Amino acid sequence: MNKRIGVVGIVVKNIDNVDKVNSILHQYSSIIVGRLGVPYKEKGICIISIIIDGTSDEVSAITGKLGSIEGINVKSALTKL
Repeated sequence: MNKRIGVVGIVVKNIDNVDKVNSILHQYSSIIVGRLGVPYKEKGICIISIIIDGTSDEVSAITGKLGSIEGINVKSALTKL
């Protein structure tokens, strides 16, 4: 399967679930190229942006697991090389 490079944006609205998010990101660390996390204290949320390099199945798996957590919104944008 071809690998794809892309960006996954994660908005953490429920800070109590940030440990679950970090656990999933650790599970898929092999496809994560970089990560930027920004706490937005005024809004009470955290925004995480990750750059990924993986197969479509891997990207679907990570975004699906993240999206199933309560209070977490996930969007991805992928390119073909």
